[in-house]
Amino acid sequence: MKVDGCCHCGLVSYEAEVDPAAVEICHCTDCQTLSGSAFRVIVAASAESFRLNSGVPKTYVKTAASGNRRVQAFCPECGTPLYGTSESATPGFFGLRVGAIRQRDALTPTAQFWCSSAQNWVDRLGGIEKFDGEG
Repeated sequence: MKVDGCCHCGLVSYEAEVDPAAVEICHCTDCQTLSGSAFRVIVAASAESFRLNSGVPKTYVKTAASGNRRVQAFCPECGTPLYGTSESATPGFFGLRVGAIRQRDALTPTAQFWCSSAQNWVDRLGGIEKFDGEG
């Protein structure tokens, strides 16, 4: 599936090919902190299919508990998280942040990881009162 995305302010934009059956939720504490939320939703795009169309993201290199180093890319102006990738000069894939993808409504998660770090209320979201706008 071809997707395109951009940051909130529109400075950085990209396009890529993704497999909509490979959307994942990560509950690790790094993803919670770096997303500013309870979890992060990610879909992989091969490096060959990823193309930056405008802007240059700012990057931060995160070292995981395993010692793996991952580049975290975000908009230097508005701070929108865009993707993660390896530090390698030729990365194999980009972990696109689904919230920045225009077609995000078509990207339903199929797996969850690091569930031992999940916030204890995540499984109860369906029972919380809902509003179509501000409460």
